[in-house]
Amino acid sequence: MLPLFGDEKRRQINLGGKSSVSTLSSLTDQAKARRADRFLEKRKNDSATRIQAWWRGVSATLAVRAEMRRAFETDIEGITGLRCLVLIGLDEDALGKWSRTIAGKGEGCLFSLALGPNQSSWLVLIRQVYFLLLKSIAASPQSSNAVAHLQIMNALVSPDVVMRHIGPQGRAVAADILLYVLRRGFYSSLSEAIRYIPVTESKGSKALPLLVPLATVAFATFAPMTDGYSESLAALVSSILTIPLLPYRLPLQSLSQLSSHLPFASFVLLPPPASSLTITDKIHLVANLMAFTPPRYGVLPAPALTAYLNLLTALLDSIPCNAFDGKPQLSAAPVSTSANIDSDSDDESLPVVSVVSSFTSNPPPPLPILDARTQKRLSTLIAPAHLNSLLSITLKHPDTTRMALYCMILALEGVWPGKRSSILGAIVVGGNGTSVIKELWRGTVRGANAASIIPASGRPSSPSDPSIPALLFLADLYTHVLLTMGDDEFFGTSTLVGGSPAAPRNPMSLDELTVFSRLLLDVAFGLYQGSQDSDGKDTSISGITGPKGVRYSWEEMREKVTKCLVAIHARDSRRPFTPQDHWLVSSQIDLRSFVEAALFEEQQISTGNARAVTTRQIARLAPRLGILHNIPFSIPFSTRVQVFRSFIYNDMLKRQRNPEDMYNPGSGRLQITVRRDNIAEDGFDRLRDADLKGRIGITFIDKFGEEEAGIDGGGVFKEFFTSLCKEVFDTDRGLWLANKKNELYPNPHLYAVEAHNLNWYRFIGRIIGKAMHEGILVDIAFAGFFLAKWLGKQSFLDDLASLDPELYNGLIFLKHYAGNPEDLSLNFTVAVEDFGVNKTINLIPDGSNIAVTKENRLQYIYLVSHYRLSKQIKLQSEAFFEGLSQIIDHKWLKMFNQQELQILIGGTDSPVDVDDLQGNTQYGGVFDSNHATIIAFWKVVHSLEQEQRRALLRFVTSCSRPPLLGFKELIPNFAIRDAGSDELRLPTSSTCVNLLKLPRYSSEKVLKAKLLQAITANAGFDLS
Repeated sequence: MLPLFGDEKRRQINLGGKSSVSTLSSLTDQAKARRADRFLEKRKNDSATRIQAWWRGVSATLAVRAEMRRAFETDIEGITGLRCLVLIGLDEDALGKWSRTIAGKGEGCLFSLALGPNQSSWLVLIRQVYFLLLKSIAASPQSSNAVAHLQIMNALVSPDVVMRHIGPQGRAVAADILLYVLRRGFYSSLSEAIRYIPVTESKGSKALPLLVPLATVAFATFAPMTDGYSESLAALVSSILTIPLLPYRLPLQSLSQLSSHLPFASFVLLPPPASSLTITDKIHLVANLMAFTPPRYGVLPAPALTAYLNLLTALLDSIPCNAFDGKPQLSAAPVSTSANIDSDSDDESLPVVSVVSSFTSNPPPPLPILDARTQKRLSTLIAPAHLNSLLSITLKHPDTTRMALYCMILALEGVWPGKRSSILGAIVVGGNGTSVIKELWRGTVRGANAASIIPASGRPSSPSDPSIPALLFLADLYTHVLLTMGDDEFFGTSTLVGGSPAAPRNPMSLDELTVFSRLLLDVAFGLYQGSQDSDGKDTSISGITGPKGVRYSWEEMREKVTKCLVAIHARDSRRPFTPQDHWLVSSQIDLRSFVEAALFEEQQISTGNARAVTTRQIARLAPRLGILHNIPFSIPFSTRVQVFRSFIYNDMLKRQRNPEDMYNPGSGRLQITVRRDNIAEDGFDRLRDADLKGRIGITFIDKFGEEEAGIDGGGVFKEFFTSLCKEVFDTDRGLWLANKKNELYPNPHLYAVEAHNLNWYRFIGRIIGKAMHEGILVDIAFAGFFLAKWLGKQSFLDDLASLDPELYNGLIFLKHYAGNPEDLSLNFTVAVEDFGVNKTINLIPDGSNIAVTKENRLQYIYLVSHYRLSKQIKLQSEAFFEGLSQIIDHKWLKMFNQQELQILIGGTDSPVDVDDLQGNTQYGGVFDSNHATIIAFWKVVHSLEQEQRRALLRFVTSCSRPPLLGFKELIPNFAIRDAGSDELRLPTSSTCVNLLKLPRYSSEKVLKAKLLQAITANAGFDLS
């Protein structure tokens, strides 16, 4: 049906009063679509317009370039051709045609325009052409046009060539051209070109002989003090001398040319190394400097040599530790540059240990992997010939040059810690060690004082103070010298031995060492004291920089100073040469507050950190403990013993144990039975895994299998303990050997490293720990080199004298042998005998085929000593220390040296103080202090000689030495009890409770006779 009245065109109206949402949305979408279409159409039109404009431009450019190319080709040699060449730009065809044409017609054609009316235009245009040639060479140094390009480039910047053609102003013209391209990347482009040519193809390259002269032409073109000269020198170093394997890339003639034209004498003009240089660039720069510079050392003036050494120092300081090893980085953990020579390492070289710091969270930069040829070149840095050549030359130069060398060697140690011993050993073996030590001491260090290095704030006022690197290098070198210095040499008492000349004297006199050691002590103490601010934050400085600085942090500097200090103190401990109280800093601190702070720090560390804390961390977290662990001798021994006993007391409290009840009966103790005729075996079986820090009750089983009567109030345990120690340390059991001084050390034979025997060593370590924990003195003397291992210290040559005097004398003879050591037919092996079977042990890989020479004999001496003193008893010692550390925290032992450890174990060697003994004696039975027999007894004891007094002490307590802090520390106290009125009886004792059973003698004469008879013959010795 057709609509009426045209209703089909009438607008549709919604009478409901609401718009249709779908209709509005549709209308909106349609509007957006139409708008998008219009925008797209406009973009198409605009793009088409731009493309058309671009194409018109390109077409015009091509037309103009074609026109310029036609004009260039019609006037290649003229000014128009030169102008067109510049406008054409980097077109290899045009550049090649121009270069070949000009080169083919000779230098006269190149400079013909420089003499006519177009001279000024030629100079402007030729600089730009030179830049185009330079870019072409950088991109393709092996192209067919490269030789022609380089011939022209060499001619344009050669003052002699330019002057030959245009007259005296030629030098200025050459300088102007070179300065133009110098500031547009001249040296970086040369570097690109040289690097582009593979090393395998470099020897036959036609371009390299023409590239090399360009690298040094600036130094014949510019005057020495001009900006162009210094800029060229800096660019040469940063762009050319950083090319990997540069000496291996160049043909021999080019290599000689480059070496002879390098401006070594102008190194004084060198700025610090550019910060843009990568680690790899710096490493290759060092390697290339080592290829070119050493042959010129002898002719370099002092300022240039000083500048060169400063450059090497700055480079080495900025290269990460161990980067010269050339190995991929295995761990992201940061590595310290310090070398711990005190630790007892099993390394087969001189001891160097890299300590991982847990305080730096930022991972170090990745280390580059180095070519073997680069590593070989770097190794010349530490070669004895190189170092001693530098030392010999610099000793003739001013102090500043020598100090620059010392800083360089310090930096070399820091970047290559694994070669520290080789570096210092080269100086010592080369014969310069004595001169350097004397020079460092008398020239710089002797005039220094701790306040100028470490002021009250704990930080130096002048990081560039030359006394800092001088002190560090002297400490480092002297520490190394002490590794193989015998006491005869140290104290200057050597004599002719077997026809060999006397040992050289100590480089420093004992008086000088006294002053030097005090300086070291003050510096070390200041650094330990200044390791924290009052708020507990670390104040160590990350490093010392500057022209006379070193790369080490204050923490690492403190370690170097401490190592030398400890080594000198060890000599003084054996044979004192310093004044009384020389090593103490009591006047600088309040001992009472120091002890309180140390105890608090120990509690904080032990409760706040379950993980192990290293010595370095302790020094940072706890300054007083840092002093006690690293330079303990600065604090009086009695104070340290007090701290030690306080540590043990606190340990008992943490275990909820009353220290006063350690010998009292009661609950909470481990009760064991022991057969009297099987004390060692039963003790091992029952106590091997027991908690020896707790109280232990002992019940003895007699020979009839019956329990002995009595309650163990502590004395029975001491009796058991004394008998146990007597058995386990018996050398007939095969676990221990004794030297000529009757000092014990672990048996080195293979029998001793069997699993069962290692368990025995572990058990014995626990037993000694128990004795130290309870304050029980043990009448056992250990060898000094073995005690050193308790402290984690390294044993040195001089320790060998107590173990094997014949071997020691043989090594001393070798050290000072004036002839050729190779005549002695020694190699890097050591012969050992085990149950009658002789074996040869290599000290280093393939040691049997490596002869001992003059250069390596110190290493041989060290390795032999290290093997005998450390490696042979390594497993035995580790087992012993494992057991000991279960009872006594290893950190506590660090407060003492070897001699003091022996005193902790067995008491002091000081005379028996009778008054002190009398004042701390208890009486039983009818006795009291006023009894006639007691009065007579003390008169007799006062009249005895020291050896007789020691015999009395051993008779009663089983130990002949007094307690550390006097007889008040003897547990239980010394006691005397009435033993009846029978004057025919001898005195007897119960060592388990430190009790003397004394009959009531009627006269002093009889008492003395009976007492001496008992103590000298052990008559009446009673353990019950």
